[in-house]
Parts: sequence; C-alpha cells; structure tokens
Amino acid sequence: MTETPEVAYKILIADDHPLFREAITSVIESGFAGSDVIETADLESAIALTREHDDLDLILLDLNMPGMHGLNGLIALRNEAPTIPVVIVSAEEDKQVVLQAITYGAIGFITKSSPRAQMTEAIQQILNGNVYLPSDIIRTGKESQRRHRNDSNPISPELLNSLTRRQLLVLERMSKGESNKQIAYNLNIAETTVKAHVSAILRKLSVHNRVQAILAAGDVDFSQYLKR
Repeated sequence: MTETPEVAYKILIADDHPLFREAITSVIESGFAGSDVIETADLESAIALTREHDDLDLILLDLNMPGMHGLNGLIALRNEAPTIPVVIVSAEEDKQVVLQAITYGAIGFITKSSPRAQMTEAIQQILNGNVYLPSDIIRTGKESQRRHRNDSNPISPELLNSLTRRQLLVLERMSKGESNKQIAYNLNIAETTVKAHVSAILRKLSVHNRVQAILAAGDVDFSQYLKR
C-alpha cells in the first residue's frame, strides 16, 4: 500500500511573541512536513511579505501585534492580499470578536489556548479548504443570534425557498459542522458537486463565507422546508 505523499505548504506566521511563533512553527513542522514557514512580528512587514510571496497558502495572524488596531489590521491585510486565506490566532476568546473576524474575511479562528493536536487539526481543516471555528463558539454564535434576532441576519423563508432540495440538504449538514468531504460521503455525491452547491448557497443567501451561512442557519427547521 503506497503512502499518500506529504503536501508542503508555504505559511506566514504574523505574531509579535517569539515564543508563540516558535510554538506554532513547531506545530507546522511536525504536522506538515517540508512546509516553508515565514515569520514576522508586525502588520506592515506582513503586508510587505504578501507582496513578495504571492504563493502563500495561509497567513496565521495575531490580532494584537503592532499595527493591527484590532480587526482593522485584518481588513487591511485582506484588501492587500484578498486571495490568501487568513486565520486569526489569538488569545482573544470573546465570541463577538471571533464572529466579527469571520465577517471581515478570516476563514478561521484558533485560540492560543488550543491544545497542540487541536491546533494541528484546525490548520489541516483550513488547508483542506474548510472554515474552522471552535465548536463552542459556533454554538454560542447561534444562541446569540436567537437572542438578538433584530441585530442579526437570519435567513428569511423566501431565501430558504430559493434553495433547491439538494442545496437545503447541503446547508443542513454544513450547519452541523460537516466538511465538504463528509457532506459528499453522507449525501453520496462528488466533493466537487458539494463545492458547487456551497457556492450557490452562499450566493443565494448573500453571505460571504461558510461560517456566516452556518450561523444564519442556526435555528432553521430544515424538516419543514424539506417536506415540500
């Protein structure tokens, strides 16, 4: 039986704490052998490095390093390098900050208190093209949406009715936190088909990414719409 070859990635770590950069580099080197890690300690040089290395696979970004000014730094980086996936790695665990980061274009949020194995799994999910959020944050996000119905963007019945039956099934599984691969297996369709459905779902619901769709669908009764 032949082993699957290791995939080498090019990853930028932007964090002003040398010990944490060392720790995350160690996680990447042990979990993703042969990957090229670039380090920096402030936003200005991070932006400069994205210009120099347009083949980056991922940016791991600290929210509180010099130049960031909170989420403004994330917005600046996304404007400069819109095609490079950005994941926030932060000691911040406030649920609203996490959800705002996703709204502003991050594709994941990893807390610095995460165990090493969880951090490796999170990075793997993100490199596979999925969005990663700690499960407790997804749950809290849904509860928060239910409490602040007027402040959030719930999915209207009209929008849900605009989805095909297969798209509803995909959205239902997305809202359970399943990856594209898991959805493909469970619905017995190709992963490329799942990706096409996800793109259509995001477009129809007018959301920017998978997590926004998951949060918006938090308390949808899918059985009601799948009866039709």
